[in-house]
Amino acid sequence: MTLLTTEDAKSIAYREIDRRGEEAVRIAKQVLKNPEPGFREHKTSALMQSEFKRFGISFKNNIAITGLKGILNGGSPGPTVAVIGELDSHIVNGHRYADPETSAAHACGHHTQLGMLIASAIGLQATGVMDCMSGRVALMVIPAEEYIEIEYRNQLKRDGKLEFLTGKSEFIRLGEFDDVDMAIMTHTDNQDTKIKFGVGGTSNGMVSKLVKFTGMSAHAGYAPHLGVNALNAATLSLSAIHAQRETFRDEDSIRIHPIITKGGGAVSAVPDDVRVETFVRGKNFDAVISASKKVDRAFKSGAMATGASVSITTIPGYIPLSNDSNLQELHRINSALLVGDNSVETKEHNSGSTDMGDVSSILPAAHPYVYSASGKGHGVDYIVEDYDLAVLTSAKAMVGTVIDLLSNNAKHGQAVKNSFKPQLTKQEYLSTMRSFAGDETFSYD
Repeated sequence: MTLLTTEDAKSIAYREIDRRGEEAVRIAKQVLKNPEPGFREHKTSALMQSEFKRFGISFKNNIAITGLKGILNGGSPGPTVAVIGELDSHIVNGHRYADPETSAAHACGHHTQLGMLIASAIGLQATGVMDCMSGRVALMVIPAEEYIEIEYRNQLKRDGKLEFLTGKSEFIRLGEFDDVDMAIMTHTDNQDTKIKFGVGGTSNGMVSKLVKFTGMSAHAGYAPHLGVNALNAATLSLSAIHAQRETFRDEDSIRIHPIITKGGGAVSAVPDDVRVETFVRGKNFDAVISASKKVDRAFKSGAMATGASVSITTIPGYIPLSNDSNLQELHRINSALLVGDNSVETKEHNSGSTDMGDVSSILPAAHPYVYSASGKGHGVDYIVEDYDLAVLTSAKAMVGTVIDLLSNNAKHGQAVKNSFKPQLTKQEYLSTMRSFAGDETFSYD
């Protein structure tokens, strides 16, 4: 059998994506209309399982509750490249496509990633394409990238259903990346008239905190002096956090944004149970740890000032993202061939966070962006406008990258694998994540 050349394999894969592209766009739009937040994506998971079965893709399901992992085998042994799609939505009340009961909404474009995954499968399964490759492609459908509903997820942890609160962290813990050598996924971003793709760059890591202030209830009208106001303790602590902001270095990209999730039980009673959630984000481990300590001091200061007590639960979040330069360069070349070199930019630092950072700490990873949406990310107005670009062109760029990696006896794939120096081994990653976890109670007597 004569194997396809790299360029012929790409041409055949791209033509098949064009021919059957509406199938992939249909999946993306179906997911858009049925949004589900992390670790609750049962309908979305069932849809993707149905699609994998339709395409004859062998897969493992129920990974980290709702995740899937399908495998496409090449014609000979070699590295494994993961192509990743994220199952979950955000929660944005008032979004055009929000679920009327849960306010779940795809205000980050994850629905298009599932369309990309189907489009990638269509292209890779075109006649002769996988045969010319040395290695495997893992189609990974992963839950819970958005770090939301922390109390709910923490309960899942207490129930023994997971340890970490994001999907890729759980996939790592469960060993689903043990046989993966490199990984790629594409995320949507705000539309630009000239730029279509952004490659490279870094992003913040973070830890999250669940905080409970406990005071003493009393009649708020005639006996407030008999109570201890937990809401005042929380309010003072938030002001203390603000007072720390001038101590954060610009180059560390610190972001702290607490919310009060419970402010009291009744307006006529001194609040005795007040809850706060916050993230502490930073560009590197040391910056996150330093800021985290300052935030803890601020929470304690509010308790001390009012005589309340405070319980602080710190939960590991994300590792800072670092794109592999060799992998991102292959993607840049393939995306530029599709949309033109002047339509691809190199990104810088992003102060947001993603659990793709966790993957990038242990193996070569690329997390490009496709500028195909309008509105503000996580906002009520975030809408994917260009599905051909978001789903089909993005899939082609990833498929082209996969073909480059695994064709010609996986020459490029082996080079990427061999040149990568992991920031952490898997065991070091797990130890690091667990070291961020902690519970502390402070009471001023």
